Amino acid sequence: MTSMRSHGRARWRRVKNVFALGLGGVATVIGLGFLAWILVVTLVNGLSALNLALFTQMTPPPGAEGGLLNAIFGSAIMILVAMLLGAPIGILAGTHLAEYGRSGAIAEVIRFINDILLSAPSIVIGLFVYQLVVRPTGHFSGWAGAASLGFILLPVLVRTTDETMRLLPITLREAALALGAPQWRVIVQVLYPAARTGLLTGLLLGLARISGETAPLLFTALNNQYFTADLSQPMANIPVVIFQFALSPYDAWHALAWAGALLMTLFVLVVSVGARIALRRRVG
Repeated sequence: MTSMRSHGRARWRRVKNVFALGLGGVATVIGLGFLAWILVVTLVNGLSALNLALFTQMTPPPGAEGGLLNAIFGSAIMILVAMLLGAPIGILAGTHLAEYGRSGAIAEVIRFINDILLSAPSIVIGLFVYQLVVRPTGHFSGWAGAASLGFILLPVLVRTTDETMRLLPITLREAALALGAPQWRVIVQVLYPAARTGLLTGLLLGLARISGETAPLLFTALNNQYFTADLSQPMANIPVVIFQFALSPYDAWHALAWAGALLMTLFVLVVSVGARIALRRRVG
């Protein structure tokens, strides 16, 4: 009797396991199907709008044709400034949490706040930078846009740096400290080289995270029909151009919006694949 009961329970567990795996498989297929649908639609509409003028002409006035040169440059310069502002602070803050505050109460509070900031809607960060930079200066600017992207990047780098550094074996630290090296030299010359792949992965993931943000740039950098390298003025960027052109009644603007969407999709895809490859090498 006991054997029959055990056999029945084992059979019921197998049935539940097959059912759960089936549901997971169906959900995966549905998700991948929608993803493939989005990519195909973006490719079909975006490829038809790709041409040399896209990279050599400015965004056009209503009803005219043009390109995305100023938007591409604006996005690139703001992302670069955001990386320069956010990367050092994020990596240093994550290093401090991992090396000097591993189990302290203050470090746990900082990690909790960082997780909240990590999941905060980007529009909230855009409103914060609007109050912090745009209102006091009286106008939108590339600096404000870069600052909002930097705030979005910061918690990503803090989290990835903290986790990467804490995964390093304690023997690395002990061996270097036993040779008489100070703590800062252990971090710079021993731990950072050992964690470089993980740190690079965090940078790439953060770059992919901020490259397609639209909401914070609407409140900070806004847009500019003309080419400008002056970060103190409103600056064109691809996400906002896509948003504005997609809502317009002009076919030429719709084509440019699809082309911009394709460029952003390809960029994020390349960065994400690069991050996965780097992570796989680190794990291997």
